Parts: sequence; structure tokens; C-alpha cells
Amino acid sequence: MLRFALVGCGRITVRHSELLGKGLVSGASLAAVCDVNEQKAAEIGGRYKVPYYCDMHEMMSREDVDVVVVLTESGNHANHVIDLAPYRRHIVVEKPMALTLPDAEAMIRACDLNGIKLFVVKQNRFNLPVRKLREALEAGRFGKLVMGTVRVRWCRPQAYYDQDAWRGTWALDGGVLTNQASHHIDLLEWMMGEVESVYALSHTALVDIETEDTAVVALRFANGALGLVEATTAIRPKDLEGSLSVLGEKGSVEIGGFAVNEIKHWNFVEPSEEDEEVLSKYSVNPPNVYGFGHKEYYEHVVDCIVNDTQQLVDGLEGRKSLELITAIYESVETGKEVRLRFRPMLCKLGQR
Repeated sequence: MLRFALVGCGRITVRHSELLGKGLVSGASLAAVCDVNEQKAAEIGGRYKVPYYCDMHEMMSREDVDVVVVLTESGNHANHVIDLAPYRRHIVVEKPMALTLPDAEAMIRACDLNGIKLFVVKQNRFNLPVRKLREALEAGRFGKLVMGTVRVRWCRPQAYYDQDAWRGTWALDGGVLTNQASHHIDLLEWMMGEVESVYALSHTALVDIETEDTAVVALRFANGALGLVEATTAIRPKDLEGSLSVLGEKGSVEIGGFAVNEIKHWNFVEPSEEDEEVLSKYSVNPPNVYGFGHKEYYEHVVDCIVNDTQQLVDGLEGRKSLELITAIYESVETGKEVRLRFRPMLCKLGQR
């Protein structure tokens, strides 16, 4: 049984603490929680009858902590991971792993030097429809890839950003691309392969924040395919969709729903006996506001640690999608197409 401790007791912690605190993840349990806001820490700790702390170093002095989960503000992930690494407990960090590439690299280095695993939360990779799409890709059923598209059409009113002063800031959060759409951008790159270049436009349409609430991005992949990202939190009055489409010469698949959780189209030139089963058994995940793969994600973490199996999203994989998001912001600022493998010059993300 691996014992998990949580650092940060904000909005996203509700999902993590529920799974671990209620024993819903095989081989995992909740050991302790921590937040600089004592009221928040006490609330989560009391709910699951575990000790709570306001100092993560005090919490990490416990011998019964095997894994620590960093759920603090995005811009503070790097400092917290680097400070926690010397305790030599494996670390899980929420998305995005950091807001700058140097920070991401420092996190990877700190964990490597201390001989621990670093996991980046990308739970939507574990959605049943997403897993089936990935299997079809790996089987070569699409042939030559033509286009990949993601759409994030969600509602985040001013009240959402007013909950915490760090929301919607360049230093600690980023906008819709970094926060809400980061999972979808990760999925697009995971499905379509290495990105060669991006061209992006963004603006802040309906809320008073530093960062963008609406963006469109055109991508060119190394394999010749094209891509599109449409991301906005300016949908009113409620969320519409979080979707992913992959189009190829031999097939097309669209996964829609609130958070890439429903197969909308599953069509191939050469049908398979499994296609009917995919549509009947794997087309929909049960609903959850934070996506649908957290339980499977934690089971994957447990398996990687206990059996030393290959991580699906380690620090290097998490850095890959951060590099893409950084390039997108660079394109927004320069008004030009940006080729990947670049050095950011004008990107505001993570700047204090």
C-alpha cells in the first residue's frame, strides 16, 4: 500500500483527495495533506480523517509518506517539486508541470539526482475512448495522417477567476491554453506526433485577467499533417465541449463530450471486428468535472512504482507539451510562425 501526501488543497484537490481518501485506488491511500491556508488543509484533512499541515517540510518528516502530490498554483510547481525532491519520495505534479522550460528542466534534474520518479498528471490519456483511439493509431489503421483538431469550448466567468488572485496571471497560471486546454494540446501532440511549427492568435474576450481566454492555433506536424487548436473559456452560459479529432487517409475518429469522453465518430475504410465492440463498450466514460481518467492514472502511478514499469507521462513527456504551449505564446507575441526547438524571447508565461 503506497501512502500519498497532498501539497495544496485548492479546487483540483477535491478529486485527488476523494480517490485516495476513499480508498478508490487499488494499492493507494491518503496519508496527510498540506496547505499554507490552515482552513483549507483542515477541511480536507478532517473530511478523510488524516493529519493536516501548513508546512510541507513538517509533513514530509513523516516516515509513512511514499509519494507526494503537488497541487499548488502552476507557477509554484517547480519550486515545490525541487524543494521536495531531496526527501526521496516519488512526486506527482499536476498539469502544467511548470510555466517555463528552464523550470521544467530543473524539476527533471532534481528528481533524477535524487533517484525518484516524476509523474505529470495527464489523466485524459486514460479515458477509454482516448485509449481506443491510440490503439487504432498504433495499429496503423489511419494510414497517412491528414489533420488533427482539438476544441475546448468551456465557460469560466469572472467569478471563477476572482476565487483566487493567482488565476489568470502570467506568473502563476497562464490562460486557457496553459490551464484548461493543456490536456487537449497534450493529446493532440500524442496522437499526431512531433510538431514542426505553430502560428497562433489570442485575445481576452469576456473577463478581466492578464492572460487570454480565447485562442486559435494552426500547427504543422513533422509528418506533414496539419492541426488546429480552438480554445476558449468565453462560452456562455455553460460548457459545450472538449473534443479531439484525428483524420487520416484510411479513417476518421472524433471524440467529444465535455472532456474527450465520448466517441462521436469511429469510421475506417477497412472495418475491424472490434469496431462494433469499441462503439458499444468503450464509447463513453462516466461523467466527472475534472475529466475521467484520474482513477486509472493513479493506478498507473502505483504500478510504475511497485513494479518499476514504464511511465506514460514522466518529466520529459510533460516538458514536451510545455514546449509546444510556450511556442504558441511566442507566436502570439511575435505575430509570426514559430518553429519548435526554439529559445523563447517574448513569451510572457511564467514571467514575474
